[in-house]
Amino acid sequence: MTESRRRKTPLVADKRYPSKGRKPTTTKRTAKPAGKKAAARKTTARRTTRKKTRKKSGGGGGGFFRRLFRWVWRLVWGVTWRVGAVAALLLALAVGVVYTSLPDVDALLDGRARGSVTLLDRDGKVFAWRGDQFGGVITADTVSPHLKNAVVATEDKRFYRHFGVSPRGVASAVRINLSEGRGPLSGHGGSTITQQTAKLLCLGVPYVPSEWDSEAAYEADCRQGSLWRKAKEAVYAMAMEVKYSKDEILTIYLNRAFLGAGARGFEAASQRYFGISAAEVSPSQAAMLAGLLVAPTRYAPTNNLQRSQDRARLVLGLMEAQGYLTASQASRARSTPAQLSEAAAARAGGYFADWVITELPSYFGTDTTDDVVIRTTLDQRLQKSAEEALKYIFQEKVREGSKAQAAIVVMSADGAVRAMVGGRKTQVSGAFNRATQALRQTGSSFKPFVYATALELGYSPLDTVVDEPYCVNIPGSGQWCPKNYTHKFYGRVTLADALKNSLNIPAVKVAEVAGLDNVRTVASEFGIESDLAQGPALALGASESTLIEMTGAYAGILNGGSAVEPFGLSDLKLLGDDKPMMVKTSGIGERVIRDEAAKQLTWMMERVVSEGTGARAKLPGWQVAGKTGTTQAARDAWFIGFTADYVTGVWMGYDDNTPLSGVTGGGLPAEIWKETMLRVTEGMTPTPLPMMAPEPPVKTAQPQQQRRRQGNGLEKAINNLLNNIFGN
Repeated sequence: MTESRRRKTPLVADKRYPSKGRKPTTTKRTAKPAGKKAAARKTTARRTTRKKTRKKSGGGGGGFFRRLFRWVWRLVWGVTWRVGAVAALLLALAVGVVYTSLPDVDALLDGRARGSVTLLDRDGKVFAWRGDQFGGVITADTVSPHLKNAVVATEDKRFYRHFGVSPRGVASAVRINLSEGRGPLSGHGGSTITQQTAKLLCLGVPYVPSEWDSEAAYEADCRQGSLWRKAKEAVYAMAMEVKYSKDEILTIYLNRAFLGAGARGFEAASQRYFGISAAEVSPSQAAMLAGLLVAPTRYAPTNNLQRSQDRARLVLGLMEAQGYLTASQASRARSTPAQLSEAAAARAGGYFADWVITELPSYFGTDTTDDVVIRTTLDQRLQKSAEEALKYIFQEKVREGSKAQAAIVVMSADGAVRAMVGGRKTQVSGAFNRATQALRQTGSSFKPFVYATALELGYSPLDTVVDEPYCVNIPGSGQWCPKNYTHKFYGRVTLADALKNSLNIPAVKVAEVAGLDNVRTVASEFGIESDLAQGPALALGASESTLIEMTGAYAGILNGGSAVEPFGLSDLKLLGDDKPMMVKTSGIGERVIRDEAAKQLTWMMERVVSEGTGARAKLPGWQVAGKTGTTQAARDAWFIGFTADYVTGVWMGYDDNTPLSGVTGGGLPAEIWKETMLRVTEGMTPTPLPMMAPEPPVKTAQPQQQRRRQGNGLEKAINNLLNNIFGN
């Protein structure tokens, strides 16, 4: 074997540095356990290496800054955790203090400072609410699940996961506020339901009337959004989370939230808007109620139903997105939006309700702290009749854009008010009521009381008076010469004809003969309580009165001559009580004129409608008695009339006393009266008026000259009066 072929023994260097192309060979070596000395040597070597490395790197300024940064960090961290610990301790103490002051849940459910007034019509149906309504206690378990879900989805979707305050919610609210150009705490607050409940509780500060200018001022202070207030609110919210369960907090919220139209709590709101309990609401109704929380007055369905329905659609979208509704349920709810109950939609009798409240003692009305239920005299069918009649006349017979106003009162003969319209806007509350608050000159509608006085003194409707130029010297004012509306004179006329044609001079003469003081007495005893004019202009309606006073006075004529006090309350109870605290069944008072005189006056007033100035008020098949009235320069126009069943008064004019254009009491007011009564009497059987025609005078054979000299009793009295004034 040659040497070239001889296998070479690999060198150590070959093993350490393998030649190119050759794979290095590896040899498994078994590690021997190192002894203590070997381990110590290795540790010392590593430390030496690190020191050398630090020395090399510390040759510049980087090491110094790193050491400085580490020192500052340790300092900041040390201070931070200590401050945090102190802050956490103080927060825990604050939460603990608030926790000890929190009462039981039951004491927080009805936090109203005043009570409510629920008004029922004559049939016992609710038609209006006043004050702060509280429909009764509900809980998170007893309300409709749809309502509970709608509130959580809308107001606080993480309600069941946070500890009373949601940092994520606050951060999101701050971001939105800044993006919309507001301050970080202005607008969206990021408040949880627990924080909102704390605000509703005013952080435990009760309302004490003596310490605040008003309840509104107290509530405004509770709602302020300062940084300090937010901090206190957060503490209070966390204390509530410790004290109460989540459902208990939600229960407080559901009972105390304000939801518009005087409704406090979701039960009151559900009854107010839908006429059902909060336990029964559908998804669309629940969404509408939950949608009110953001702005109760703006989104109240009684203010703007379409706006409220649009808001409800957004809430339904949130409920669907958060899994509370399936797509089909949400779609069905959107296609059938919530509608108001019949009573809520009608908003009938707002003027009437306001009037009834003001007629009550304040502790049962505007300032009540109890829940009061009042059964009233209102007839909703008649109320609707009056509202529709007024709307019809102004749409069909009044020029577009006219600012003229009108008022209507419908009353029974005993003074029970059945309907009231205080202005052209009928669905209102707290508005100026022209039927009860507007003092206006009565004009010729006052004349029936002049003739009532004469009839009571024994004169007959067929007695005569001369319609001729006539002047009276009024001390301090000079000569006063009344004129007829037509500027004509009609000579000798009967009292019936004088009233039928609304002649002014005969009315003044009759008032003078009967005695102005007597006329004032009769008018005031019939219920006209306003200051009555002192001079002869009294006979022409120079005095001011309200429509309800005048209508009540005419009711006294219909009922046979007894005074009437208009009333709207039948009985009053506290909620839950069976026994009424107040009851009224009639407004009839003392007799003013004889029954015979009242019936003769009714006969005279029937001729006003059948033959005279009130012809536009005729009702087919019905006997109607009434009187027109137009004041100087036509600033006021009246028609007040009655059938055997109802007395209805109508006034028309401008709030600023601007003269009406081409309107008299026998015109548009009479037409409003007719349209009202056509609807009121629909389906009723006509009843004759309680009237009495006068007996014709007995003709006796006597010389013409003697008859001329004697005349009748009224003429002689007038002649004597004139002789006393002007001499023979």
